[in-house]
Amino acid sequence: MRALLLSAGRGERMRPLTDELPKPLLVAGGRRLVEWQIDALARAGVREFVLNTAHLGHRFPELLGDGHALGVQLAYSVEGDCAADALETLGGIVRALPLIAPDEHPFVVAAGDVVTDYDYARLREPARRIAAGEIDAHLVLVPNPDFHPHGDMALVEGVIAPLPRTYTYASFGLFAPRLFRGLAPVRASLFPWLYRHAEAGRVSGELHTGAWANVGTPQELARLDAALAARLAAQARAGAHAS
Repeated sequence: MRALLLSAGRGERMRPLTDELPKPLLVAGGRRLVEWQIDALARAGVREFVLNTAHLGHRFPELLGDGHALGVQLAYSVEGDCAADALETLGGIVRALPLIAPDEHPFVVAAGDVVTDYDYARLREPARRIAAGEIDAHLVLVPNPDFHPHGDMALVEGVIAPLPRTYTYASFGLFAPRLFRGLAPVRASLFPWLYRHAEAGRVSGELHTGAWANVGTPQELARLDAALAARLAAQARAGAHAS
């Protein structure tokens, strides 16, 4: 399984930090945000990653290289040199398709700036269903956060529905390449485009109630940094007691 990490946006609310670095390259808990995602996916067996880039895109290969230091393979889908060139989620997927889906195996799409304890190994069963043609996508949802109280969609007996907006899209899911074949790589959003497939019963989903952080401001980044530092310290103490 391969993964596309969405990394092209400007992160306007995170300024001035994002004047110097793309948001996924900001640090919390001693790691860059995108490294938390890479590590979580790698623990589930993902080794090949594509990062789509636009705003300050040259910083990604400068700081992450080809992924060797992280034990993975990184490739880059360059959409342009600045935020205005970013193709949004749907356009970014289509642009990256030759790199992320040279075959018909399903692939993960995840925001490069989300930190979560979701176990990506849970996507193996949806991947089987996508490969069998039973569904075309599988989305992970979270309870509506304070910054997005009105939500994005519903989950009814394991199937995504556009309404009511009970939950928020966690910004990661699993997709069939066939969904995007033949589409033009132009600036376009994933929603509401994907809703028509959901209305046809072709998109399954699940609710994640564990840790999930989609930070938007420097203050939120500082809180995440403190929370991750505390968690790492607790793990270190537990390890010391166990030994």
